[in-house]
Amino acid sequence: MKSINRRQLVANNCSANWSKLSTTTKAENEPLGCMEWIVTVLSILVFIVTCPISIFICFKVVAEYERAIIFRLGRLSGGARGPGMFFILPCIDEYRKVDLRTVTFNVPQQEMLTKDSVTVTVDAVVYYRISDPLYAIVRVEDYSMSTRLLAATTLRNIVGTRNLTELLTERETLAHHMQITLDEATEPWGVMVERVEIKDVSLPVSMQRAMAAEAEAARDARAKVIAAEGEKKSATALKEASDVISSSPSALQLRYLQTLSSISAEKNSTIVFPLPMELLTPYLAKYMPMMQLPPKSDLPTDQPAPSYSQSSML
Repeated sequence: MKSINRRQLVANNCSANWSKLSTTTKAENEPLGCMEWIVTVLSILVFIVTCPISIFICFKVVAEYERAIIFRLGRLSGGARGPGMFFILPCIDEYRKVDLRTVTFNVPQQEMLTKDSVTVTVDAVVYYRISDPLYAIVRVEDYSMSTRLLAATTLRNIVGTRNLTELLTERETLAHHMQITLDEATEPWGVMVERVEIKDVSLPVSMQRAMAAEAEAARDARAKVIAAEGEKKSATALKEASDVISSSPSALQLRYLQTLSSISAEKNSTIVFPLPMELLTPYLAKYMPMMQLPPKSDLPTDQPAPSYSQSSML
């Protein structure tokens, strides 16, 4: 809404300036000199003498989207003419046509440094139209070339004041700021900048690799944090489950049978059958004294060790 109101205000100012310029031009053209009167009369006589051939030369037509600016003996003759047919005098009148349609052009690729010293290449598209044909012809030599050069310079100035992150994430804000700057500069020329679009922002290959490596490292760090949180939660759940199972011996047996069922369901030829150590505890307690060796101090020290001969062994 603000941009529309601003455009309406600019259009109203241009129309007011147009009428003021027309009135001033008429006032300046009223006092014609003697030679100008003589040349004008001679031009009218030439038109009458060469009529009707001169009709095809003196009558001009402009389309609906065009306006004609007439200069008589180098002076501006009235305001913009058209659309339709208008008349010019031979030899003393010349006219220039102005197209009122919206013109689109690509801003040449600008390789520049951002605020954080990163080299980028920016492409932009600018849409503009003529709001005041008189100003576009009288106040600037070539409004199209002037607008193109100003757009390239403005793009460089705006990009140089932004960081790389702002340039990549705030394209609409950058384009809007560029449009306002261009519109204010081209208003005295009768040119209204309607829209600016940032088409592409290109980075060097080395910077792209660095940004990709940074993004990959950030993702790996987040993945490790998430995995650690998952391990912590699973360990807590396993601790709670073990506490619940240890409180009931039958729960451990049911869990054991469930594990066997899940193993045998996949058509395996081998089933791992764990044997609880609690079943062997009574037998171990019974045969533990028999498995212990007598200590060396129990043997008699005064008796010699028995000797075995070959005959006795036979």
